[in-house]
Amino acid sequence: MGVFKAAAVQMRSGESPERNAIDLERLVREAAGQGATYIQTPEMTGALIRDKQARAASFTSEDKDIIVATARGLARELGVFLHIGSTAILRADGKLANRALLFGPDGATLATYDKIHMFDVDLDNGESWRESAAYEPGTEAVVTGVAGARLGFAVCYDLRFPQLFRTEALAGADVLTVPAAFTRQTGEAHWHVLLRARAIENGAFVVAAAQGGLHEDGRETFGHSLIVDPWGRIIAEAAHDEPAVIVAEIDPAQSLAARKKIPNLKNARDFTINAGAVDAPLLRGAAS
Repeated sequence: MGVFKAAAVQMRSGESPERNAIDLERLVREAAGQGATYIQTPEMTGALIRDKQARAASFTSEDKDIIVATARGLARELGVFLHIGSTAILRADGKLANRALLFGPDGATLATYDKIHMFDVDLDNGESWRESAAYEPGTEAVVTGVAGARLGFAVCYDLRFPQLFRTEALAGADVLTVPAAFTRQTGEAHWHVLLRARAIENGAFVVAAAQGGLHEDGRETFGHSLIVDPWGRIIAEAAHDEPAVIVAEIDPAQSLAARKKIPNLKNARDFTINAGAVDAPLLRGAAS
């Protein structure tokens, strides 16, 4: 397993996929210029649009999407693994998927992942979101090889479901990915601690490219893109909400070393909950 440079691209996507594609190209070229061979962009790289009619008019199928075409061409030209953290893709059944796509150095699509957990929440100060009203959730976790490592996929709200990351770690993932558009309110409270926790409990690197700042559609996102090592240390951060590129070295051997020190993946045991528990929960998302 070799050492490689990973980059997280922080964006402030607006409502126009065409303008966002221009920003994407500029920032990806900057990341490649810093030596990154794996480059990740945030959730909803293509556009952040709250209005339902405008959203329907802007998003299209994968084969016609400008972000997909731009990313594919950049990956091929620059010879990098380019991970579009997600963009909205129109499915064959007419529903939208919040889809991550990974392109190889030859421009081929190596993997796709549809966000599983929908951000349906009611926050303080009247902030409310219903992602399930616009997007169809995915049903499959994804792990794939990239640059000598094994990459596990997630998108934004997935971060709050540790069983997804545990399942991917048990499947061999030593780099976990969390491209996101965290709200400012939730990001200030939980972003750093959750990313570090996922790294520590799985003995894995975490790469999390974020949206940041006040967007055209009125939402405000937290920024603070991070790269965390398997011991939970932040090794790169965009400590603001402006567009930026951060880069750090990824050595998959560090994941192996962390898992040898704290072998919790091997030490985990199956268990049940006592039958007399009041409102005993249905166990969901178990790794075994």
